[in-house]
Order: sequence, then C-alpha cells, then structure tokens
Amino acid sequence: MSRLHRWTQAFGGSRSVALLVLSASWSLPGCYGFAGGGLPTHIKTVAILPFDNQTAEPALTEEVSQAVQTAMEGRLGLRIASEATADAVVRGTITRYEPDLLLAHQADAEGVVQVTRRRVQLTLNVEIYDQQEGKTLWQRGGLVVDGEYTPPLEINGRQLALEKLVNDIVDGAQSQW
Repeated sequence: MSRLHRWTQAFGGSRSVALLVLSASWSLPGCYGFAGGGLPTHIKTVAILPFDNQTAEPALTEEVSQAVQTAMEGRLGLRIASEATADAVVRGTITRYEPDLLLAHQADAEGVVQVTRRRVQLTLNVEIYDQQEGKTLWQRGGLVVDGEYTPPLEINGRQLALEKLVNDIVDGAQSQW
C-alpha cells in the first residue's frame, strides 16, 4: 500500500486533503529526514560506555547499559561502535538506587501491616557527547526515574524505571534540533 493511499484513507478518502497535508509537511523545514532522531545528521554511530555504578547493586551497570543500547539502536537508528570510532558517546553514573521505597500498605483485622506497593528509584547523571564536534549534545545530572511494583517483584519496578530512563535519554537526544 502506498504512502499516499494510506494518507488518503486516514483523511476519509479525500485524496486532495491527503495530498495537501503531505505536500505541506514535506515543504516545512525539519519535517523529514529524521536521521538519528533529532541528533545532528553526522551522528550515525554511538558508543555506550559502561555506566559508573556508585550503588551496592552490581547488576545495574549491565542493565542500564543494555537498556540504553537497545534504545539507541531501535529508537534512534544508530549503530553501535567502539568509543574510538563512534560519532557520539553515551556515558553516565548511577549515583543512587533505592529498591524498596514504601508506597502503600494495609492492616488486616488483627492489626498486622502488609506492604502492598513499593517503588524502585534510580538517580543517574547521563551525557551524550558528540566526538566529532567535541561538545555535549545532551546532559542531565540528577535524573531520577522510578517504577512501582507489588512486593516481592522488585525486578518489575526496576524494568519500569529503566523504560523511563531510556525515554528520557531518547527525548533528550531528539530535542537537539
């Protein structure tokens, strides 16, 4: 199915309206050619450096790096490269990890309190650095992401926090018009 046909269907079968919308969007600067999702057009490759981990949870380094790599490849269309050859570098530090912040609890008839919801919270410093231009493209210090979970499923909360982290990084990268 052609793009015009899909647009025509989206606009209730009106081919002239679809053509008008398409031609207007193609003529506006910045509305096409999203190479790198808002990053400068010369950014085609990225190195994801292992995040420094200042917490007591060693698995976070790998989990954060893997989540960021997946987002850079899948959502921004960048190829992974070594630090020496990459156009850009993503680096950061995990400064805090709180795996069991209390959100909700309830007491039963005998007064026994049971925790029903908890929150995982990660605090990080993140930077996307353009190696070709020698400048920071996006940086966020003290970035806090969290995810709620039902005990004892901390891993579910951590996964939600990682999803929020990559959303923030991708949004930051895409804001570099």
